[in-house]
Amino acid sequence: MVTVVGIRFKKAGKIYYFDPDGIEINKGDFAIVETARGIEFGEVVIGKREISEEDIVSPLKKVIRVATEEDKLKNLQNKAKEEDAFSICLTKIQEHGLPMKLIDVEYTFDNNKVIFYFVADGRIDFRELVKDLAAIFRTRIELRQIGVRDESKMVGGLGPCGRPMCCSSFLGEFEPVSIKMAKEQNLSLNPSKISGVCGRLMCCLNYEQSTYEDIRKVTPIVGSIVKTPEGEGEVVENSIILEMVKVKLKTPEDVEIKPFSIYDVELIEGEYEHREISDDEIKSEIQDLDDVDVDIKQLLDE
Repeated sequence: MVTVVGIRFKKAGKIYYFDPDGIEINKGDFAIVETARGIEFGEVVIGKREISEEDIVSPLKKVIRVATEEDKLKNLQNKAKEEDAFSICLTKIQEHGLPMKLIDVEYTFDNNKVIFYFVADGRIDFRELVKDLAAIFRTRIELRQIGVRDESKMVGGLGPCGRPMCCSSFLGEFEPVSIKMAKEQNLSLNPSKISGVCGRLMCCLNYEQSTYEDIRKVTPIVGSIVKTPEGEGEVVENSIILEMVKVKLKTPEDVEIKPFSIYDVELIEGEYEHREISDDEIKSEIQDLDDVDVDIKQLLDE
């Protein structure tokens, strides 16, 4: 087991483990650490804890010190410098006529590097831009192209639900999301209804997916024969959200349709809802939608 602390460098950013190296450091403190990018200023979001060596990326770097008041002041000064650098870089991009959109600027704590984040449709030849920026800032310059998800995470905003976007408020890392999740949750496969501000599938599709998978494993499909507390019958309707099935029961007098919890019925003949959804099934449903122009392959690959 290894003693570590978890440090985050950006709001809702990824958490990295560091060796506290015997320093008294607690959750909520700010710390100065060495990273692959240089000396950085970060917040301790996970206090000292022991984890397995398999869960860390070796070699584990050490915490240099708990941040002093001077360190905190310098970090604020760096933030102000980042705003100036953003304006300067924006001007230079326009001068060079480059088809790129500047998203964010970041100084390392020791000012040994300035990182410019941008988005573009393809590869950009920014060698002349780097030369100009290096002459102005007289330090190492890195231009990093990011995707639309990272752009949304950095810029922030409100999601389709009206709340601050998950990626910019609390999601440390992006989890894989697929169109098949929407299908399993009985959502419309219209991309405009299940896509976020970034234009990609909404991250929240992943939140309840495991619950849907568990419920589908014990939900009989329509047409199945089940045993209920009131006798055998045929499933004529089911609801994953309500965890209920409606069963047609034959009585001596008549035929009745009654609701039952999926946990109160036993499958006699048929199968459960849990099954592998094919790409062809997804394509067919999307193609049947009206006024939808979308790259189906891109949706399946997300």
